[in-house]
Amino acid sequence: MRHPEITLPRLLAHRGLSARAPENTLAAVRAAQAAGCTWVELDVQLLGDGTPVIWHDATVKRCSDGRARLADLDLPGARRLDVGAWFGDEYRGERMATLSEMLALVDGLGLGLNLELKVNRGRSAAALVEEAVPAAMEALPPERLIVSSFHAGALDAARDMAPAKRLALGVLFEGVTSDWQHRCEALEAFSVHADWTRLTERTARAVRAAGYPLLCYTANDPAAFAHQWGWGVNSAISDDPTRFLGHLPPEA
Repeated sequence: MRHPEITLPRLLAHRGLSARAPENTLAAVRAAQAAGCTWVELDVQLLGDGTPVIWHDATVKRCSDGRARLADLDLPGARRLDVGAWFGDEYRGERMATLSEMLALVDGLGLGLNLELKVNRGRSAAALVEEAVPAAMEALPPERLIVSSFHAGALDAARDMAPAKRLALGVLFEGVTSDWQHRCEALEAFSVHADWTRLTERTARAVRAAGYPLLCYTANDPAAFAHQWGWGVNSAISDDPTRFLGHLPPEA
């Protein structure tokens, strides 16, 4: 067996059910599960004290009541932030989730996880991989975990930690580059993750012909996305997968 026996759903919840709850929070993951989602996509990076947390941006300005850089925060400082009120009063008091808290929730809900290693400028890819990947592998079975990243160094370090049959790696692209297959083969990657707005039919069919599952982000308009199912796309990562209900092609 080359890779874990992962069965991908047609739809994954992007940063949890981020259209209906504050992104990358425990609340967003609970909302995704309640809406019928079986997999979630989340971002992980490190606080300044080395604690892995579920967060996307380099700063906390957009999704909290604070203004600090993540690299300047320790865990007590991060815990003081309200990361829910910006989205809605019903989420007031939501706190930034540590990776360990999120993994416990994801496992407890029986969900699959696409964990993106988010290496923002000036941060250490090696340190992030060392803190995040072993924890994720310990918490979740191989068939319920994909670790992905845009950062080549992070993916290389993750592969050095575990063979392909134990850890599925996804290579993230904005526009899929001409060397995509070389990169995937060198990494023994499991899947290709592409920006759906920059994907071409030729590339999609080449990825699928080479045997890689193809996941597309961030698809929120089922009508606009519909033709890409015909190109062989396996899964769409969406802020609100429920929008696609009634708009999915039959399973092959």
